Amino acid sequence: MSVSFVPVPAGSDFPLENLPYAVFSTKSNPVHRLCVAIGEHVLDLKAVSHFFAPPLQAALQAETLNLLMSLGHEAWAAVRTQTQKLLLKGSELEQNVDLRLLALVPQSEILLHLPAQIGDYTDFYSSIHHATNVGIMFRGADNALMPNWRHLPVGYHGRASSVVVSGTPIRRPLGQTLPEGADKPVFGASKLLDFELEMAFFIGGPGNQLGDSIKVDDAWQNVFGFTLMNDWSARDIQKWEYVPLGPFTAKNMGTTISPWVVTTAALKPFLLDNFPQEPEVLPYLRQTVPFNFDINLEVSLKPANDNETLISKSNFKHLYWTPLQQIAHHSITGCNLRPGDLMASGTISGETPDSYGSLLELCWRGTKTVVLQGGKTRKFLQDYDEVIIRGHCEKNGLRIGFGSCAGQVLPAHPVEQ
Repeated sequence: MSVSFVPVPAGSDFPLENLPYAVFSTKSNPVHRLCVAIGEHVLDLKAVSHFFAPPLQAALQAETLNLLMSLGHEAWAAVRTQTQKLLLKGSELEQNVDLRLLALVPQSEILLHLPAQIGDYTDFYSSIHHATNVGIMFRGADNALMPNWRHLPVGYHGRASSVVVSGTPIRRPLGQTLPEGADKPVFGASKLLDFELEMAFFIGGPGNQLGDSIKVDDAWQNVFGFTLMNDWSARDIQKWEYVPLGPFTAKNMGTTISPWVVTTAALKPFLLDNFPQEPEVLPYLRQTVPFNFDINLEVSLKPANDNETLISKSNFKHLYWTPLQQIAHHSITGCNLRPGDLMASGTISGETPDSYGSLLELCWRGTKTVVLQGGKTRKFLQDYDEVIIRGHCEKNGLRIGFGSCAGQVLPAHPVEQ
C-alpha cells in the first residue's frame, strides 16, 4: 500500500486511495477552487495545476468540477494518478516546502461549496424494499409495486436550483394539505417533514447529443463520481399534490448533498454483482457489467442542544436499478445528459426495519415511534432537528469514506392571514 507524506489518522474517510473531489474557499482567499481530501487536509489543485499536462490545467484551475467532469474517464484517470504521485512520500511537492504550505490546507480552515454547477437533477425510485414498503402502506401488500416498477427505473425531474451543500439549513415548507376526514385542503406549515437516505452521482464525459442515447454497458464512462444525498420530503403536502403527476412542491424546498465526490476509481475494490432482477428487463436495459457497490450508509438524528442518535443503517447494494440502467433509460428517448447533471437513487432501504431510509418507513406512516437518546421520540422531523447521513466502504483494512451530509430544519415562515 502506498504511503502519503500527509498524515492520515486511523479510521479516516480520506486515505490516499480515496482522494474525493470538492470545491472550497478560505477566509483569506474567497475564490472557489478544486481540491481533493487527504487525511485532515485538502490539496488545492489550482495551486499544483502546473504539475499536470496542459489539457488538464484549465480544468484544475476552474471554480467548479464541471470542466473536469466533461473531459472523460481517461482524463480523470490521469488526474488521479498524478495527484497520488504528488502526495507520496518523497514527492516533489513534499520537498518544496513553500508550495506544500500553500497547497495543503487543514480542513478546519476551509469552507465547502457545491461541487458543480448542476444543470439538471433527476431523482429515481430504485430501491425495491423502499418502493414495496410505501406501496404496502398506501395500496396494500397485494398491490405494493406498480405494474411498471420491475420493468423500468421510475424517476422524476427534480429542482436543481434548490440542491444545497451539506450544512445548509432547510426551511420547513408551507403548502396545501388535506387533513384526515376533511373535504377541502388547508394551507400551512408541513407537519410531516421527512428525510430520505439517498446517494447520487454526477454525469461526466461528453454526454450525448439530443436525439441520441447511451448504451447501458457504455454508461460507466458517464459516471464521474458519487455523493451522499438527503431528499427532504413533506409527506402531507406530497400526499395531496402527487396525483396525477407526482412530486412537486413537497420536494422542491431543498435537497442536500455532501460536498465530497468519490470517484468510481476509488470504489472499484468494493464492486459487487448487480441486484438480481426478475422478470428479465428489455434489451436496452440488460446490463452485462457489474456496477453495484458495498457502501455502508447510516442516518443519525440530532435534536437541538442534544446528542445524535443513530436511527438507520442501510447499504447502496440494496438498489434494484443500477446507475448504468438509470442512464440508459434516461437517455433512451434521446434526452441529452450533460456534465454536472445530478442523478439520485431514491430512498435506499434494506430488508429489515432498522435499515429503512425514511421516517415514513421507520415510523410506518406514523403508527410507531423512533426512540432517541434521553427518551425523546420522533415520528416526523421537528423544528431544529438535524439529520446527518454518513457513508463509507471498508474491506481488508481499506476505508473509503464520503464524509457527511447534514442539514438542520428551521421553522416555517409565519402564514400571512
